[in-house]
Amino acid sequence: MSGFGLLHTREQFSLVANAPFEIAWPLFGADKERAWAPDWEPVFLWPEKAFDKEGMVFIIRQGAKKAVWVNTVFDRTAKRIQYVYVIPDVVVTVITLLLTSRGNSTAIDVIYERTALAAAANEIVRDMAMRDRIAGSEWGRQINTHLAQ
Repeated sequence: MSGFGLLHTREQFSLVANAPFEIAWPLFGADKERAWAPDWEPVFLWPEKAFDKEGMVFIIRQGAKKAVWVNTVFDRTAKRIQYVYVIPDVVVTVITLLLTSRGNSTAIDVIYERTALAAAANEIVRDMAMRDRIAGSEWGRQINTHLAQ
């Protein structure tokens, strides 16, 4: 706990995409992620026509709430992607992806940092962090199933 009793969490996981960087990289943009992530349905606000680029803004429904997402880094040269999203009165989440070329595969390190926006949301954030901790195997299965098709 920090601040005014608001929970902050940091979880990290790794996975390997069975494809070279040039094929794996685009699949971690909000638009292209739809190809491998079930139920991932971003509604783009900017650019209006779905296009993966730094600064893109989109909405994802999370239950009865809407999360507003902003891509803060989409740097192919640095092999780094970052998103920030807010669910009002619940959580701010920063997701950082670091990609590393490994010949015919790509290693991806994913870091989730979450901060509750109200003490009443601490338990929700704790539950999110527990799911973050174990998400690597699911992401790996989903993306590699897509890549094998």
